[in-house]
Amino acid sequence: MRSYYDLRAPEYDDWWRGAGLFADRERPGWEEDEAALGRVLEGLAPARVLDLACGTGFLTVRLRGEVTAVDQSERMVAIARSRLTGVRVMRADASALPFADGDFDRLVTSHFYGHLLVAERRPFLDEARRVAREIVVVDSALRGGADEVWEERELSDGSTHGVYKRRFSAAGLAGEIGGATVLHDGPWFVAVRAARDPRPGAPVAG
Repeated sequence: MRSYYDLRAPEYDDWWRGAGLFADRERPGWEEDEAALGRVLEGLAPARVLDLACGTGFLTVRLRGEVTAVDQSERMVAIARSRLTGVRVMRADASALPFADGDFDRLVTSHFYGHLLVAERRPFLDEARRVAREIVVVDSALRGGADEVWEERELSDGSTHGVYKRRFSAAGLAGEIGGATVLHDGPWFVAVRAARDPRPGAPVAG
């Protein structure tokens, strides 16, 4: 999946904008829900913010405060740097963030948690809560069908890639993150916020 997202970087925004390979897809209410999600993110109080797995920075522009954006993909980082002003953008691995404990007030991550396998979820949450006192998780809403799938995704060059993906109800995601409140519950996107969990080894749903 890492190589897939590096290859996909030049066309990643097509997914948000309904362009390219996504131009003919029926997505009723998508633009309205994306705008509503944007307003939620813009409504968060300015803070020291880490945008983890920022991709091209499509949502990073909505975040207020002293913002740092990281992604594991060099191509994503290059695009984000060209788009974002006043934001520190760098390449980093989510499993071992190059920051000290408590360096941030808030960690935001969009459409990343839903790609994590069972064994990766607790280490990710532990690392997120190590560097930030609250986390905001944005992901895809469950719209019927399976909530957990391996998808075969195609890029514009015709190559196909297997990608693991989960989709969530807002309440389900909030419960899984632990102690989270729902910020957004839309037809396409969900977002939840949780303070640092003081309980060591608190369970994460498998």
